[in-house]
Amino acid sequence: MEKVIIIRYSEIHLKGKNRGYFERVFGINLEKSLKGIRHEIHRGSGRYLIENFDEAQSELILQKLSKVFGVHSMSIALKVPTDMDSIFCAAKTVGPMNGTFKVETHRADKSFKLNSMEISAEIGGRLLSENHNLKVDVHSPQHTIQIDLREDGSTLVFNEFFKGAGGMPVGTAGKGLLLISGGIDSPVAGHMIAKRGMNIECVHFHSYPYTNLQARDKVIELAKVLSQYSCGTKLHIVSVTHIQEEIHKKCNGDYMVTILRRFMMRIAERLAIKTGAQCIITGESLGQVASQTIEGITTSNDVIGKLPVLRPLCGFDKDEIIERSRAMGAFEISIQPYEDCCTVFLPKHPVIRPTVQDVLNEEAKLDVESLIEEAFKSIETYNL
Repeated sequence: MEKVIIIRYSEIHLKGKNRGYFERVFGINLEKSLKGIRHEIHRGSGRYLIENFDEAQSELILQKLSKVFGVHSMSIALKVPTDMDSIFCAAKTVGPMNGTFKVETHRADKSFKLNSMEISAEIGGRLLSENHNLKVDVHSPQHTIQIDLREDGSTLVFNEFFKGAGGMPVGTAGKGLLLISGGIDSPVAGHMIAKRGMNIECVHFHSYPYTNLQARDKVIELAKVLSQYSCGTKLHIVSVTHIQEEIHKKCNGDYMVTILRRFMMRIAERLAIKTGAQCIITGESLGQVASQTIEGITTSNDVIGKLPVLRPLCGFDKDEIIERSRAMGAFEISIQPYEDCCTVFLPKHPVIRPTVQDVLNEEAKLDVESLIEEAFKSIETYNL
């Protein structure tokens, strides 16, 4: 009798002839998540088994696997030979000592002499005869014993399902560049796109010395949280201090946020193309702040020439975003009181409905290309 962990995948079974590719990437991601933990992974029909691990690390393994996109559910099971005595022994081990129960059987091994209902009935009968504190309830049982007969002559017996992260394996949907700030929204946006199978790299814009180094450290910690779901990530940190100083010196201050945002988008697109990313991802939510009106978003998008911009949070309200931030483990970091670059030189009355022409008139006062080139010289890259 061996303890194993069953991993069931999510949408991969819908992929038809491409299913093998998705399964291979999924297997690689599982291995990455368990790096440093003794284990073996074996792929079966529609599921994976973790075997030969230290049972004391079961909870740690489940915790690591719960952050792998593509995992639908997991179970800790006992693996036994497919014979009724061994199955009964395992059912007795995982079953309850009292209360109501039922036995559910899945029989992938169609050559076994009993069908699913017969196996359930026999195992349930044996359990009742050995323990008079148990009662059968097939409609609303307190406990359910699951029996899964596999094609290789083994049977898995378990009593609980643990929810996985769902989605698609990271690495099956290209690569995107996430504009990550120190706030709540952008890590959630990255998490949502990674869930659809996209590799994520991050870019952060800072304004040192107007913002302190703790603000940068906070972003590094947020990127580390995201990296647990995205099988690692790169974080590019770009200084925009000189850009903000020039805007403050030469432009109408009410356009500070709008113009800065356009610089960020220009830099992000060029960096994305340089690093092989196929889109830009932002944490914008329509109407949440002054720069996120439809007019503000339009003026930001105006400088993007080659790549799509994904805004997964566009229709979310703040409570929904906070709920997702808490669930992914980023919220407590995001609310640390360190300001990001968008708070530097913040106007009292920012323009909330800018027109492209008005912004172009202000930008005409700046040497846009030289400011972008200087920003690229400042880039620091971290592998997380």
